[in-house]
Amino acid sequence: MPTGAELLAELEHRGLVQDSTDRAALERRLDEGRTGLYCGFDPTADSLHIGNLQSIMLLRRFQLAGHAPIALVGGATGMIGDPSGRSDERQFLDADVLDENRRSIEAQLRGLLDFDDGPAAARLVDNRAWTESVSVLDFFRDVGKFVTINTMLAKDSVKSRLQRESGISFTEFSYMLLQANDFFVLHRDQQCDLQVAGSDQWGNITAGIDLVRRRTGDQVHGLTAPLIVRADGTKFGKSEGENLWLSAERTSPYRLYQYMLNVPDDEVGPLLLRLTTVPVADCHQIAADHAATPQRRDGQRRLAREITSLLHGSAVIAQIESAAALLFGEPIDDADQEAFELLSTELPTTRIPLSELLGIDPVDLLLRVDGLAKSKGEIRKNPGGYYVNQRSLAARAEEDRPSIVESDLRHATFILLQRGKNAHHLVVAD
Repeated sequence: MPTGAELLAELEHRGLVQDSTDRAALERRLDEGRTGLYCGFDPTADSLHIGNLQSIMLLRRFQLAGHAPIALVGGATGMIGDPSGRSDERQFLDADVLDENRRSIEAQLRGLLDFDDGPAAARLVDNRAWTESVSVLDFFRDVGKFVTINTMLAKDSVKSRLQRESGISFTEFSYMLLQANDFFVLHRDQQCDLQVAGSDQWGNITAGIDLVRRRTGDQVHGLTAPLIVRADGTKFGKSEGENLWLSAERTSPYRLYQYMLNVPDDEVGPLLLRLTTVPVADCHQIAADHAATPQRRDGQRRLAREITSLLHGSAVIAQIESAAALLFGEPIDDADQEAFELLSTELPTTRIPLSELLGIDPVDLLLRVDGLAKSKGEIRKNPGGYYVNQRSLAARAEEDRPSIVESDLRHATFILLQRGKNAHHLVVAD
């Protein structure tokens, strides 16, 4: 087991420390032996997202160092929704939806943390188990009594909402107390002495630390990592615009891979460090090699492979790369059927009966699908800019191929249409 200083130094090297309680005291606690630590995930959607992945990997790094992670899926706090980093109040979800969301999220967590038997095995908990039966009077007496309004008003998550015309409801205002009580219960019942999260949770974490100290006299600890943000600087969140979800149903492995393949050059190293298990020295070497020849995009490709494999298994990588290669000019005859089938789930796709497809003029075929061309005149003015299976209409005319025939169908089923470099459409013969 690495020392506390060694573990925290690695986290710093990976860019995973933004705020923490007393560093020396935290190191001492980690050095005393296996430490219980937790991170909370509210089931306000049926999947976690790429921003949550960093917190899961933070738990995993502690687990790999011999400590015992607790993943809290907040059935109680999920009914309210965390106001941190939000400009408006969440829509409430009913218990059945939250339960279904919780089950989906638990399955994702089980794929990323080790829940097998052992002293450092991860544990799953739901704060509804200790919250649901508590009366309002008991909660005010046992929790509210120990937290001052002045302290709560000073937290950034509250201050930012108070400055807006819509303000903050008492329901959301109470979220901090519920999360603080979670830390108290986990410390009391499951020997949890550390809470980790993204930096937007610092106010909630310190409220929990203070509650534990006031009720028990014990010292517990907190650590946050910088948020994973979009290109425009906004955070990823379950209800904050377009997201990269960990669920393959919400964000396909192909789309996840393509997103990572297109991150800016200066994000390659930091994302490798923060979201993968690649050793620190290797991350720096990959980033340095990439900086020397950025046009090769080797750094982005390694990042895409690592994260996609982590979430969906390594078996999908070859299929994704084969399908993507088709769109960037790799010979279409080299592509297997699985690559085309993958593209049929990612590209605009039109299904046409085989009897209608055979013998059709390629110009008429291009007009039959949505989004590639507006008129025959537009196509005939630029026959070199429209393609059937990577062959331009101009080249087909020179080869005297005026209509679609069986040999145009790849694997007897697929035809790839294209305008310019980036507009693609797949035709599937029924």
